[in-house]
This record gives sequence, C-alpha cells and structure tokens, in this order.
Amino acid sequence: MPELSRFLGIVIAMFYREHGPAHYHAVYGEYEVTVEIETGTVFGRFPRRALNLVLEWHNLHKRELMEDWELARERRPLKKILPLE
Repeated sequence: MPELSRFLGIVIAMFYREHGPAHYHAVYGEYEVTVEIETGTVFGRFPRRALNLVLEWHNLHKRELMEDWELARERRPLKKILPLE
C-alpha cells in the first residue's frame, strides 16, 4: 500500500487497485479507517483524537488526494503529501 503521508503515528496510504468512490486509508496502531475524499465520510474505527487529526489533514489536502487517486487509477507513481504539523 503506497504511503502518501505520515504524521503523529498515523499513516495515510492509497491502494492502486481500488474502485470508487475515491478514498484513502488511515492506519493508527491497530486501528484503520477508510475516508472518502469528496465527502470526508469515514468507515471503520479510530480513536477520536487521531480521527480529528486525519480529518483536519484531509481538509487541507483534498485536491492533492484527488490527484493521487487519479494517478493510482492510471497505475502511475503517487505523490507524497505534506504531513500535518
């Protein structure tokens, strides 16, 4: 799973062979969620504080996430996205 970003123990990644809607995965320890890029809808379980950080990052990088989604669909290398600081 290609890693897009990593911050505060959270790993953000996207698979190449995924199907729509456009989304990414966030992993924090034993927890994993899937987040739809357009809507910010979250599927899965995550500690509240870590989820709030992911959603803050999501709002800052939505356009870049969509660009990476299109690259993944074309099986092209994904671009790293700046971590949350």
